[in-house]
Amino acid sequence: MVRSVQDILEIEKRPLAFDGIESTYGLIRRSRERHPDAQALSFFAQIADHATPVRWTYRQLFADITRAATMFRRLGVQRGDVVAYITPNLPETHIAMWGAETAGIAFAVNPLLDGAQMAELLRAAGARWLVTIGPQADEELWRRVGVAIAEDSAMAGVLVIDALLHLSNRPAATPLPPSLSNVPVLDFHAELARESGDLLGFAEPQSGDIASLFCTGGTTGLPKIARHTQANEIALALQLIAVVGDQLFAPGRTMLTALPLFHVNAQLGTGLTVFAGGGHVLLAPPAGYRAAGFVPRFWEVVEQHRVSSFSGVPTVYAGLLQAPRAGRDLSSLSAAICGAAPMPVDLFRKFEAATGLRILEAYGLTEGTCVSSMNPMDGESRVGSIGLRLPWQDMRVMRLDAEGAWLREADTDEVGAICISGPNVFPGYLNEAHNQGIWITTGDSAVPPRVWLNTGDLGRMDADGYFWLTGRKKELIIRGGHNIDPKSIEEVLAAHPLVALCAAIGRPDARAGEVPVAYVQLRAGVSASEEELLAYASAHITERAAVPKSITAMDLLPVTAVGKIFKPALIIREIESVVRQEAEQAAVTLDDLKVEQDPKLGLVVRYRLSSAATQDRALAFANALGKHIFRSVRLD
Repeated sequence: MVRSVQDILEIEKRPLAFDGIESTYGLIRRSRERHPDAQALSFFAQIADHATPVRWTYRQLFADITRAATMFRRLGVQRGDVVAYITPNLPETHIAMWGAETAGIAFAVNPLLDGAQMAELLRAAGARWLVTIGPQADEELWRRVGVAIAEDSAMAGVLVIDALLHLSNRPAATPLPPSLSNVPVLDFHAELARESGDLLGFAEPQSGDIASLFCTGGTTGLPKIARHTQANEIALALQLIAVVGDQLFAPGRTMLTALPLFHVNAQLGTGLTVFAGGGHVLLAPPAGYRAAGFVPRFWEVVEQHRVSSFSGVPTVYAGLLQAPRAGRDLSSLSAAICGAAPMPVDLFRKFEAATGLRILEAYGLTEGTCVSSMNPMDGESRVGSIGLRLPWQDMRVMRLDAEGAWLREADTDEVGAICISGPNVFPGYLNEAHNQGIWITTGDSAVPPRVWLNTGDLGRMDADGYFWLTGRKKELIIRGGHNIDPKSIEEVLAAHPLVALCAAIGRPDARAGEVPVAYVQLRAGVSASEEELLAYASAHITERAAVPKSITAMDLLPVTAVGKIFKPALIIREIESVVRQEAEQAAVTLDDLKVEQDPKLGLVVRYRLSSAATQDRALAFANALGKHIFRSVRLD
């Protein structure tokens, strides 16, 4: 039971013990040995079927994972080979990914990416096999997957999951094509059925082996590929169980999972950790929170299945706040976990007041396997804080110089770079070039010499050991050399009674470099003028430089697949607007305009002028663009 940082220190008097467990396969086997007939995994394919889900006991789940591992090995997957999966949330996704980690390396790929992006990631990872769903369930995904593997000479084959298998109104099955883009296609279920599920027949992974690959980057551009060892994932599960195991992950507890399984939160935080503790994962429909009818009936699902906990992001909580819950018995709920992005204080307070449910704000990143800190269940949950660090993982605020080198440990409540070190910290990105500048080395009487991961987040630690995010260095709005934390704008606008969500970004400005602007998503059924919102911002934002130059209301803010507000889309929109304004000033016409994220150059504006543009005007336009912080390229 953790109430304070002193309890974390008490836990750490015992070393983190793996007890002979070397792999995620061994971790799940331990629960199969302890609770063979307990419910491990349930799934409903559509909201209409939620009362009658398909179920796996630990005995059944472990047997299917064993089948998957032996199937992959039969198909030629060796310890260092990569099995990619591009699937929505399905029970077979869990079976495939844990089997892939046992035979080789599992690689999670976002199914919402376009074919070219998928292709880039599959080539970078050197994927040998791909697990996906067939054209009957999603013709568009099938087409994009085909594009992705069309020129991949390393791909040995594609395994297709029948995503319609668990529908109560399942349509008649149709034969699979024998190949996709000249790559052999096999039926996942048929191949799985060829295995006994008894013994692996080959050596299990060791703790230092690479278990999985995950794409990172989320809201900040092109993804990098992070590596996790088997030990990273085991450690993360044991750390979380040590802190909140009895309340969230123990036998008899049900974790409702609706975030996407290509993300570390769903796979590890509310997946592997639940299995490691002997709890029960209730898997929501394939589209998760986006599934038709799911959010409106969310509290009905909680009541029916006696859900103990669930995880979401601020955009999810904003939606759930409007879902009907009158008359529902929600007494089974212990806590709701919020991560991925800081929750606006006003939304936090409104949700807890309306539901009586305690929200545990947490913090983590893929490079830290999943979670690095969280508010204590049994202690004080400080609104706006990301809580106390996990046991056996050190987490400190460091002061760095302009080059990112360590200077000293920050004082209490002094803002600096949040850095972590511990068994859950990843060994690095797949591409060695991406590892430059992410590690720092400390060493003085107060901070022993050690290599730390610089998370890129800015924050502070208070006198009681609670951490507070103050911004992300790469998201700071820099106005004439003045650093503006977008959170200082977002927190104010989120408190406006008509605003549901908001995002503050920097708009390129030729004189100041950037000026702050904001986008808001209003609450359902209301309206507000820009003038009203700007007046509110001006009255409540104390830092004058941070008052936004404009506030734009949108029906829906763009979000990532895990529900984070996708700021790059808003930044691109602002850059396009600036370019068009400069074109108007220069009296030139744009025939083509694209703002793209270049992996080496960052955001690049590519444009083509009308043939009617004179040389002088074209030069004036190019010079105007050259005064901005983005790069510009004229297309011939």
